[in-house]
Order: sequence, then C-alpha cells, then structure tokens
Amino acid sequence: MSSFNQESAIDSTQNPVIRFLAGFFSYLFHPLLVGLMLTAYLIYGQSDFFTGISAQSRLQYLVIYIFNGVFLPFFGVLLCKALGFVQSIYLRTQKERILPYSISIVFFFWTFYVFRHKADTPLILAQVSLGIFLATSLAFIFNIFFKISMHATAVGGLVGFFLVLLYSSSGGAALGPALLLSVLIAGIVCSSRLIVTDHHMMDIVFGLILGIACQLVSAAII
Repeated sequence: MSSFNQESAIDSTQNPVIRFLAGFFSYLFHPLLVGLMLTAYLIYGQSDFFTGISAQSRLQYLVIYIFNGVFLPFFGVLLCKALGFVQSIYLRTQKERILPYSISIVFFFWTFYVFRHKADTPLILAQVSLGIFLATSLAFIFNIFFKISMHATAVGGLVGFFLVLLYSSSGGAALGPALLLSVLIAGIVCSSRLIVTDHHMMDIVFGLILGIACQLVSAAII
C-alpha cells in the first residue's frame, strides 16, 4: 500500500498537466509580483487608508513601487546574467542568488525609505515595504545555509499581511475571505515549487514562516 502511494506521488510530479500548472502558478506569483499585488491591493482595495488622497497620488505610489520594487531588482538580475555573474535568471543555486539578493535588498530598503518619508504617504505602505525588506534580508542570510524558497517567503508575506490587516482593521471580519484566499494561494505556490524545483520541504516551510513573521514584525515596528 505504501509503495502504491509513493508511486502515485512520483507519477503526479511527472504529469505534464500538473507540471504545467505548477510552472504557471510559479510565474504568476513570482516573488517580485507578489509585492506588487500587495501594494496594488492596498492602494485600490483598501480605500480607508487612502481617504483624501487623489487618484493621481495613488497612481504615483503604485509607479514608485513598480519602479523600485519590481523593475530595478529584475533589471539587476538581467544585468547579472549579461555580465556572467549568474548562469540563469531562474537563480537555481544558492551561489547564484547572492548578488541578486544583495541588489534586491538595496532597492527594497529604498522603497521603504521613500514611502516612510514621502509626505502624506499612508504608513501602511511603509509597513508592507519594511516587511518585504526584512524578509529579503533574512532570506539572504539563510541562503548561506540552505536554499530557502523565495516564492514561499513571498506568499508567506501575503498571508502575514492579511493577518495583520485582519486584526488591525475595524472591518476585520470582511477580510476573512481574503485571508483564506491568501492561505490557498500560499498552499498552491508552495506545492508548485516542490513539484517544479529541487527545493526540499524545509526550504518551503522556513520561507513561509519567514514571510509571515516579517510582516508581523513590521506591523509591530511601524
């Protein structure tokens, strides 16, 4: 019976449809895109934090994040690939992740700094950005010892964000479905990474816990 279950598990990871879906969700919830999704959700889905702020200013906040938190880190990875510092933009080894992690840390900190000090910017934007910065910085350290999953860290931040929002917002009850959706997304993405990469369960679990914890810590700081 146990051998049958083992064979079924192996076959499921080799199923082309399952592997396609795992790859699709890995791309859809790329770590850089998860941060963008959080920011966009805050700006356009949580109007209570942006009362009195014009549509033009909201768009400006989104553009700031796209440029600092998505474009520049991704451009840094492409530059590392062009200069031969990494073999692939997929960063499959711990060694390849060192320089891209360092570059991302700088830009994530700058994103946090801009949101923290730009006049009339809701603190929630700085809070989320600080959580992303902390998670990336700690993941950089953990990467020395094992290949912690960047995807798991990102979706862990997603869950942590909604946990914070659930218990800090006056309309917390309405956020229950959003929290459940974030947990579902985290489960799908973490499972996908186990299917299409050489990550071990420890890489996934540690990444998930780290992402959640850093958003909770960020909320306590700001």
